[in-house]
Amino acid sequence: MLGPAAGAAFYRPPAAWQIAALLLCWHEPAGAETVRRGVVDSVIDGDTLMLQGGAQVRLVGIQAPKLALGRPGLRDWPLATEAKELLEALVLGAPVKLVYGGRRVDRHRRILAHLERKAAPGAALWVQGEMLRTGLARVYTFPDNRARAERMLALEREARAARRGIWRLRYYRILGPEETRRHIGSFRLVEGKVLDAAVVRGRGYLNFGPDWRTDFTISVARKHRRRFRRAGIDIAALSGRPVRVRGWLAWQNGPMIEATHPEQLEVIGP
Repeated sequence: MLGPAAGAAFYRPPAAWQIAALLLCWHEPAGAETVRRGVVDSVIDGDTLMLQGGAQVRLVGIQAPKLALGRPGLRDWPLATEAKELLEALVLGAPVKLVYGGRRVDRHRRILAHLERKAAPGAALWVQGEMLRTGLARVYTFPDNRARAERMLALEREARAARRGIWRLRYYRILGPEETRRHIGSFRLVEGKVLDAAVVRGRGYLNFGPDWRTDFTISVARKHRRRFRRAGIDIAALSGRPVRVRGWLAWQNGPMIEATHPEQLEVIGP
């Protein structure tokens, strides 16, 4: 386990080209609004921090490995300490800018924001992007908070291809459909070829095995299918296509992930 001073040693600053990719001279997503500035007082874990004054901020769009933080029945996820130390190395004691990309406060009254930290005159480092680039977070979007998702997914793919951070560990591997039943109740990435696609009473189903009662399925409610259509994804046309999905695994006639927005579903081959 790394000590308090090890976070900076663990963190390898990005190369010049990587900084250029993360600098927030990019166009802001539609509807984004700078909501406040603050100074980071403390870091709770790899995706949550406190500002001076007591406001708690959840770094929207990512999920870092979780610390148990004394919660009964929970254990630290692998690399959770390293993720916290990286976030400390990036922002602890630093002035930051908070930018909305969708819903602004969650049910725990935490601010949901993209974080920017000054990196050079006239430029800012995107903190979520750096956590993803180093492989100490994965993309975790919601239907009401999807800003910058394409850029975040690209950074996650880069880190995964380079086997950085969590992507070195079996714990965070992409599951095959046949493995999902052993991971009910957890957030996972699952990859496989759709055996059959159907729409039944308005709800879309992507089945990955011959028995929909027991095999892994992706479900898309009627009200969510519109988002997929607007993104150019026709759920009913995905039979035979390899896809990657991310979400919480539940048991409903076998293992299932409920997909609510297109950023959860990547069509990864012809």
